[in-house]
Amino acid sequence: MGELKKIGIIAADTDEFAPLADIIEKGGYTEESFLKRRALHFKTENADITALHCGVGKVNAAAAAMHLIDTGCEIILNYGLSGGLGEAVRGGLYLCDKFSEHDFDLTMIGYKPCEKPDQETYIYNADERLNALIKETVKGINVGAAVTGDSFICDSKKSEYLSKTFGAVSCDMETAAIAYVCEYSGVPFAAVRKISDGADEQAAENYREENTSGKEDLQRLILKIADIAAKRL
Repeated sequence: MGELKKIGIIAADTDEFAPLADIIEKGGYTEESFLKRRALHFKTENADITALHCGVGKVNAAAAAMHLIDTGCEIILNYGLSGGLGEAVRGGLYLCDKFSEHDFDLTMIGYKPCEKPDQETYIYNADERLNALIKETVKGINVGAAVTGDSFICDSKKSEYLSKTFGAVSCDMETAAIAYVCEYSGVPFAAVRKISDGADEQAAENYREENTSGKEDLQRLILKIADIAAKRL
């Protein structure tokens, strides 16, 4: 057997990371601390994986992505819960294809929403080969753009604005930050997100209900994707 491909998995908050940690802890693993949070190292048949609890928000997510890349990860995966925009259905599974930061705003001095000065691109792309593999693995998975910002969206008018302005189907607090680091570092990235709420006035209650459910379906799926990606990419 040759050297295993190194895969990084990023999860934001404690309740998203805990079910993954429970699965990992049933086998052999080692643990380190990353910014006072957990980083678990383990191996599957095809992959050498680091699963990292990054904390909520863009700064935490970008730092996690850079750390994983600096330690040799060749593919970065993210999973978690997102608010649904437009026609996105609560409970639906979405594969993100594009990412942008909805709260980066220089429109008052002539830039487009989320446009960054002196930067080649400000709309970041998931890796096409990795996304194609995920679509093959998860039959019928929804695909669409994600927007990211450092706020939890629970306002119907804001939700409608994000959907119409960015053509997005989901909103979160991490994916675009990870995508930025990966795109500019030349590392393939993909994100699979489950819609927990409608980014509306009931969003907080619906999100808490889903986030504390203890379900492991999304975590098991991301491990499956990691192992297949390590073998085939």
